[in-house]
Parts: sequence; structure tokens; C-alpha cells
Amino acid sequence: MAKLGDNLRTNGDRLWDSLMDMAKIGPGVAGGNNRQTVTDADGEGRRLFQKWCEDAGMTMGVDQMGTMFARREGTDPDALPVYVGSHLDTQPTGGKYDGVLGVLGGLELVRTLNDLGIRTRHPIVVTNWTNEEGTRFAPAMLASGVFIGEHDLDWAYERTDAKGLKFGDELERIGWKGDEQVGQRKMKAFFELHIEQGPILEAEGKDIGVVTHGQGLRWIECTITGKESHTGSTPMPMRKNAGRGLAQVTELVHEIAMKYQPTAVGAIGHIDVYPNSRNVIPGKVVFTIDFRSPILDSLQKMEAELLERAPQVCEALGLTFAHKSSGQFDPPEFDKGCVAAVRNAAERLGYSHRDIVSGAGHDACWINKVAPTAMVMCPCVDGLSHHEAEDITKEWAAAGADVLLHAVLETAEIVE
Repeated sequence: MAKLGDNLRTNGDRLWDSLMDMAKIGPGVAGGNNRQTVTDADGEGRRLFQKWCEDAGMTMGVDQMGTMFARREGTDPDALPVYVGSHLDTQPTGGKYDGVLGVLGGLELVRTLNDLGIRTRHPIVVTNWTNEEGTRFAPAMLASGVFIGEHDLDWAYERTDAKGLKFGDELERIGWKGDEQVGQRKMKAFFELHIEQGPILEAEGKDIGVVTHGQGLRWIECTITGKESHTGSTPMPMRKNAGRGLAQVTELVHEIAMKYQPTAVGAIGHIDVYPNSRNVIPGKVVFTIDFRSPILDSLQKMEAELLERAPQVCEALGLTFAHKSSGQFDPPEFDKGCVAAVRNAAERLGYSHRDIVSGAGHDACWINKVAPTAMVMCPCVDGLSHHEAEDITKEWAAAGADVLLHAVLETAEIVE
């Protein structure tokens, strides 16, 4: 393979312009984005990405989950491709960079190779995974989960949103249900560029996070049932207030997560209160607990303690507690060779870097089960993500794309 020089860089201005152009699709109300999966806005963003890829000479494949695979040919038709990418879907009040940087960073990588006339032995495929966020259709990382066989295709199609709409129907409605069988593709490696979604890199003044592990997670959907009654006329000792159960379980989740510091986290995010009236004591609450840790034993113990103690808390209040899993995966350890390629790239380019554990789930966490995988992270302002005020600098984006470029080229093998 030809030697990689430290002067080989992406076009940071072009990458930034692409990020800003994509952000015009599905704008949020406060400067971010609301481009939820398989909505009309998602379909529009996909069409723009497809146009850009075809303009860059790539061919597009789409599988039955709607995942997009844009291929730049290599010189060896039998060589396994090197995949890069992330996702274009956002949270309802999401930012411009979460996921999008990884997809468009992959596109910029290809554009740079085209500009410089660089060929690789292995093909390079830029990927947009469908429904990474899982906010409209749970669980998160749905398409990559089907890709590796964690979820069944028909089961995924039957996932419903808050309005009762099915994922498969919505995917077909926006015109992005492909014919390609999910999971048939084989990979030499997969690299994902992403913003950190945490404060560590910015606080320490590091340009690049070399992701060695991801956190495992357990999403536990809980239902606490009491009795609806009038807030003014029901005596306090006679109430069965599901909202009170929610409050005490919220504190329990915090207490459990604090036992497993410094690596574990836990919180309740999504909450539905019924009947959600100002003068009716809640008769039912449905909420999701999110436990995460890079240590499997800690994750399992947190879940077990919650499921032992939460029913007891509710029983003491005259309430009932029920639960079901709405998403889970065990902590991944990324491929040492791919991680080394990322670290080598940061050092070759002179970027400050540190090893880091991803606090969020990513498609790379699933793909790691079927192919050598690693992640590149860049800082984000104040660690803020899943928020319209999410922000990065042009320089951070360019540094991440530069490292991605070098790690991919080290793996895909430059042809002289």
C-alpha cells in the first residue's frame, strides 16, 4: 500500500456546506432539526444524499429496511468493501450533527479521493442506516439490528409510533423500501464518525476521541397502575396515585445508577401520564428507564435491582408495577486493529486525542458483532446533544473527517 502523508486532508469547507444544506431539510423550531425516521423530511434528506453520492460517481443500493449503501468501486472486484457511515434521522428536537456528520463525513471522504485521483484496492461504501434514533419507532438502531440478525424483518415492520402507524408502512409510503435482502452484505471493516454527545473531549481540549468500547444499555418500559380519582375530593390516605409511584421509582433509578459509578448512568426519559388532567389523580403512568454501562456485570445488576425493588415501592403505595424490555444490547469492545487505525490516523495528522468510551448507542455497536468496527469522535459544545442547540465547530468536523479518511485508507489500501 502507498504511504499515507500527513498532508492528505478532506475539504472542511465543503463538508461544512453539506452539513448546512442538509440541515435545511426538516428544520426544528429552535435552530436544530426534526427529521424523524421515515417521515417526509427523512425522504427528502435521503434524496439529497442520493444525488450527492451519484454526483460523486457512486452507485446506490437500498435494502428492505431502507438503509442506503453508496459504493465507490475499488480496483479489486473481489475485495471486501470498507464501510463508513452513520444516520440521517434525528430526534424530534435534534441537532444538525448527531449522525449526519458521520454520513456526510463519509461522502466528503469519497469526494476528496475523487479530487486527488486516489484509488483503493477495496471498495468504499458510505452508509445511511435507517432509524438509528428509535424515537419514533423503538428500539433504536433498528435497521442495523435487523442487519445483524438481532431483530426479525417482519417484527421491525410491525413497530408502531405514537399514532399507531407501522414502520414498514411508513417506509413504503415515503418510497424508500428497497429490494435488497437485509444483512447480505459482507464487510472488511466499518468506521463510524460521530460527535461525542458528551463533554469530555471539549473539557480536555482534545481534537479526537478514539472509541475503544461502547456502553451497553437496557431500556425498560414500565407501567405503574393506580386509580384515577378527583384531586379535590379524594382524601389523601385513600389515594392510589400512580404519579407518586413514578416519583419514587425515579429516585430509585438514580440511587441504583449511583452505586455503579464512575461508569454507569440511569434516568427516566419518556413519560406518559394518564389521563393527564390537572384535576385528576393519575391512574396510570408509562415510562422508560434507560440504564447504561460499559461493564456488563454492572448493567445486569442494575436491571436486576430495579426489577426487584420497584414492585415493592409500588406495592407500598397500593399500586401495581409491570415492565417489559423495549431495547437492549451488551457493551461492545471495538476491534483492536480498527481502533489502532483510528489512533494512528490521529497521530499521523498531529491531532490531540484520547481513548474514550461511547456513552450513547450507535449503529457501530451492532455492526461490531459481524465485522471489525471502530468509531471516531469529535467534540461538541458543552457536551450537548439530542437538543436543537447542539453545536460543533467547522474545525472539529474537519478533524474528525480527516481521521476517518486516513483510517479508512489504511484499511482500504491505496493503490499506487
